[in-house]
Amino acid sequence: MPELNEQTLRDALQGVKYPGFSRDIVSFGLVKEIKIEDADVTVQMVLTTSEPQVARQITEEARAAVAAVPGVAKADIRIDIQAPAQAAGVPGPAKLEGVKHIIAVASGKGGVGKSTVASNLALAFAATGATAGLCDCDLYGPSIALMFGSNERPLADAQDRILPIERDGVKLMSMGFLLDDGSPAVLRGPMVTRYTQQFLKQVAWAPLDYLILDLPPGTGDIQLTIVQTIALSGVVIVTTPQEVALIDARKASSMFAKTNVPVLGLVENMSYFLCPSDGVRYDIFGSGGGEREAARLRVPLLGQIPLEPAIRASGDNGRPMVAADLSSPITKEFVRIAEQIRQSVEAP
Repeated sequence: MPELNEQTLRDALQGVKYPGFSRDIVSFGLVKEIKIEDADVTVQMVLTTSEPQVARQITEEARAAVAAVPGVAKADIRIDIQAPAQAAGVPGPAKLEGVKHIIAVASGKGGVGKSTVASNLALAFAATGATAGLCDCDLYGPSIALMFGSNERPLADAQDRILPIERDGVKLMSMGFLLDDGSPAVLRGPMVTRYTQQFLKQVAWAPLDYLILDLPPGTGDIQLTIVQTIALSGVVIVTTPQEVALIDARKASSMFAKTNVPVLGLVENMSYFLCPSDGVRYDIFGSGGGEREAARLRVPLLGQIPLEPAIRASGDNGRPMVAADLSSPITKEFVRIAEQIRQSVEAP
């Protein structure tokens, strides 16, 4: 008989789907701990829901899945049910009126392609028929204006709200629209907080299905302002496979966990380079780092984006990859990532 271990049990639990969705309870991050004592197995889960029938269904199906694993004598499924903050009457960050879901795209360090991922994710949502917006929250190093090829100045409406710039079906706001070319944003702490709140609350975003926030690298004032001001549906962490980037990705993930923002998963950017002349794959920044880190954090690895000259060129030319080439395999990967995010945030 094969050895009874945690991985075998996790594999079995991957067969249990979240009610109403195609994704399983493991990839949704519900399974927090598995204990094995001789032939007795205890699975601890955490579920945020106001619907008791969801917990009952998951409990029954998880118990059956674990009990079916060879060597298991007893399967004990324990679910810690947490009421959604609003239903429990807990005060907290506010929602943006007319915006269904707000997704932050973060990284622990700069240079991992976070803005590229955020831009293409917003376009991927738009390409699938959703209404999408993209807010460049990196006030010191705004890049969204360049990546979308626009130097327009935003206007205001009758309610004195800022009207976002629209490109390729996505509503945009960035400090890059407010600065002259090459002008630095010289801002101190209180001004950073004020500008961040204005970009979120005083821009006419609605109606939107998804608002993507392109955060600056690190875990500073802007990130804290956002999590204290706006109710985020979740955060996506962008990293490269190399250990130096993964260390900082852990710090970013830890910060959001401490502020009760769910980590929806990791995107591994610059995952590999496929040589166009001979088709040989080169793991320039190492391999498997994103997968290992996602497993350590117990979140999905949402996708792996290769190091591709066309991605760089499309951003420099003012039309990110998803807008420039809908048939590209990279575009299809971004759409697949967006679909996984949609399933996560729209789970009951």
